[in-house]
Amino acid sequence: ARTGRVEEFYAGLRDRFAPGKPLWLTETADAACGGNPWGSTFLDSFRYLDQLGRLARSGVQVVAHNTLASSDYGLLDENTLTPRPNYWSALLWRRLMGPAVLNPGSSPAPALHLYAHCLRGHPGGVALLAINTGRTASQSLELPTESDRYTLTARNLEDTRVDLNGNELRLSANDKLPRLAGVPTPSGRVTFAPASITFLAVPNANNGSCR
Repeated sequence: ARTGRVEEFYAGLRDRFAPGKPLWLTETADAACGGNPWGSTFLDSFRYLDQLGRLARSGVQVVAHNTLASSDYGLLDENTLTPRPNYWSALLWRRLMGPAVLNPGSSPAPALHLYAHCLRGHPGGVALLAINTGRTASQSLELPTESDRYTLTARNLEDTRVDLNGNELRLSANDKLPRLAGVPTPSGRVTFAPASITFLAVPNANNGSCR
């Protein structure tokens, strides 16, 4: 949550000296100057996606991650160019979370962080990001409409590999990206496992703010 306090500080400066100008975060990652091996693991994806959600909700329009392929927090391993967990997190965010930010409503538990945007490329559709930071307890929501589910997990929080809906994400032949397919999920109660990150794409939400 510390990123929100930093945003408030710079938003105050902006309002004093450049009112009406947009806020961009031109550099962010797990640790300044490197040196934190958590930055290359699934553990940091909770920080990264929560930061994107919080800042978007506050009106920050651009977040630049430092770096692409260098140091502990690069999105790619600097030696093999293998995507790290934060790369897959950023890719799912870019494909699903459109620029229009919505109000997801209150969360049923402090450990469940919720963010909602218009679904990219689907007029009327909604994308919901649910981050369960709890280590032991599942959380759940009631959804009135069917959705496509994209859940990121790892066998160990400090793994440098990540699973999407139970299958490891990896490049295919000739370093092509795999097909990122959601699991069709009926309306009703949706459960989020401990230490998991889930995107829900709801193309038929018929949200008036997303048309």
